[in-house]
Amino acid sequence: MKKIIIIAVIFAAIAAFFAFDLGSFLSLENIKASQADIAQWQADNTFIAALSFFAVYIAVTALSLPGAAVMTIAAGAFLGLFWGVIIVSFASTIGATLAFLMSRFVLRDSIQNKFAERLKLINQGIERDGAFYLFTLRLVPVFPFFLINILMGLTPIRTITFFLVSQVGMLAGTLVFVNAGTQLAQVDSLSGILSPSLLLSFALLGLFPWIAKKIIAILKQRKVYAKWNKPKQFDRNLIVIGGGAAGLVSSYIAAVVKAKVTLIEAHKMGGDCLNYGCVPSKALIKSAKVAKQMSTASHYGLQSVTPTFSFRNVMDRVHKIIAAIEPHDSVERYTELGVEVLQGYAKLVDPWTVEISLNDGTTKRLTARSIIIAAGAKPFVPPIPGLEEVGYLTSDTLWHEFAKLDDAPKRLVVLGGGPIGCELAQSFARLGSKVSQIEMAPRIMLREDPEVSDLTKASLEADGVRVLTEHKAIRLEKHGDSKILVVEFEGKEKHIEFDQLICAVGRVARLSGYGLEDIGVSTKNTVITDGYLQTLYPNIFAAGDVAGPFQFTHTAAHQAWYAAVNALFGQFKKFKVDYSVIPWATFTDPEVARVGLNEQDAQQQGIAYEVTRYGLDDLDRAIADGTDQGFVKVLTKPGKDTILGVTIVGAQAGDLLPEFVLAMKHGLGLNKILGTIHTYPTMSEANKYAAGEWKRAHAPQKILVWLEKYHNWRRG
Repeated sequence: MKKIIIIAVIFAAIAAFFAFDLGSFLSLENIKASQADIAQWQADNTFIAALSFFAVYIAVTALSLPGAAVMTIAAGAFLGLFWGVIIVSFASTIGATLAFLMSRFVLRDSIQNKFAERLKLINQGIERDGAFYLFTLRLVPVFPFFLINILMGLTPIRTITFFLVSQVGMLAGTLVFVNAGTQLAQVDSLSGILSPSLLLSFALLGLFPWIAKKIIAILKQRKVYAKWNKPKQFDRNLIVIGGGAAGLVSSYIAAVVKAKVTLIEAHKMGGDCLNYGCVPSKALIKSAKVAKQMSTASHYGLQSVTPTFSFRNVMDRVHKIIAAIEPHDSVERYTELGVEVLQGYAKLVDPWTVEISLNDGTTKRLTARSIIIAAGAKPFVPPIPGLEEVGYLTSDTLWHEFAKLDDAPKRLVVLGGGPIGCELAQSFARLGSKVSQIEMAPRIMLREDPEVSDLTKASLEADGVRVLTEHKAIRLEKHGDSKILVVEFEGKEKHIEFDQLICAVGRVARLSGYGLEDIGVSTKNTVITDGYLQTLYPNIFAAGDVAGPFQFTHTAAHQAWYAAVNALFGQFKKFKVDYSVIPWATFTDPEVARVGLNEQDAQQQGIAYEVTRYGLDDLDRAIADGTDQGFVKVLTKPGKDTILGVTIVGAQAGDLLPEFVLAMKHGLGLNKILGTIHTYPTMSEANKYAAGEWKRAHAPQKILVWLEKYHNWRRG
């Protein structure tokens, strides 16, 4: 209601201005013709005249009415240079700020909601450099005064910033126009005041804040690099440390654009994903899933059987899968692509120099204009008393050690209730291990909504996993051949015997061993970078798990593009990493996949949302496949089809998610998904039906009532 009243008042004031031809009083001709009368009235009523002028000027600028330029000239004619500049400076700034606030109150929310995706980068730029943008616009009178006020009101720039920058930025233009007004008789038109040379001067003045910013950046760089001697020539354009996803993509991009690039990997090409993470775990999950299907074959009208197998053969298959994919990330392939690959340990000597202790025992030093750190992460091992003495495995070491076993571990403890812990616990349980999963938090999969945690827990327990939440591991003991984990639950100790223990409580960035501390690169859990992935030294970048904030192979590759492009071409244009739409999946059975917000995130951030849910127990293909467990849950802006986030729990959830990722990335709503043909019968129809549920909940009921009456009338 308040908004409607304000809009009505604004339109009434503007309408009155034009209806009563008030603009004629603010013309240059009228002021020159009435100069003597106005000067006499001003001399007789000095204070009232100044105050009236001040109030009218504010009203004209606040309502974006024509006449502000003429009034500025009049200020010089009747108030003099000093008082004219003072009064106009404050009146114009106050009026501009009122116009800014009216624009913000009346228009901003609707514009931002309607064009949210398109405005995201603009908003980020304004938040970062809004004062510089505004200052430049204010210094150059070519840009319409009123338009700047309105458009800035639509952005997230702070009001106080707008006021102060406008006050300073408009001062030069105010001075020129007020000074011209002191010689009113010689002013024939507004265009005569702004000569081409004066406009050029203003334009050059508008560049000043950017030049100053650049100078400050250069001075900061010189200070950072002060104690180092920069090479006059460089051996390489780019050196990449680490041969995982981020390192491989970075070096590939450099080679494609014909830069001379060296990739350094100390151990295995492909990094954690190929050798210890994504690839081996998914190979194991597949074998475990087949075993599960064999034991539940009666569900499909077949005879259930207890699978008999060699655990050694299962693990051997895992290693064969790694070997089959290995050529994609091999030294040979990247050498053919134009990347020099060196195998050894890299150490930063200075911001441009890397010393490599090669695996053949020799040492080599290389210089490069830019360096990308892509050293990855490693499993976090909690400081539990007795852990080292009793022995443990991690998601890195279990593949090698379990390959030696003929049978799956009889009693297995998995520490950790996150994605890695859940995937491993379920897989080994399906392969015959008696698994106890320990999680100190109230539930597993803590980053997901409680209903997702509950469904995943129920699925794990159905496969025989003993899920122990709110159990804290406090120590490990060894009595002869017996290994015991002591946990605390509700203030009491419990003893869990096991044969093997896997630590799966998370991963931490690799921050030591390659010279970061020697040259002063800041770290705190990860390598500290700015939005462009630059470290303290602008020529040293970090990407992937070592940089955070996500530890996914696909985000490492995503960051690698930004790191490589900024490293090679940042002197022309830098790109800020876009984390707005990041998908991820946990490959338990059923799978859990998510992009954007879930309910607990939205609640924690105070974001209003609506929930639309579609159960897979209603989907034809899921029913036919016997995979009707799970749901699609979509969060949207209240009353709109704009997608805030999606959680999918079910078979092939990770494969179903990209449709929503694409929609969110490009600002497409649920109506677009609903209007897209999905093949029948496929699991992908779940996405369309979820969109249909939203549409049904937002059907225009009043229109439907009238349509019913219309159809009744048509039937006679």
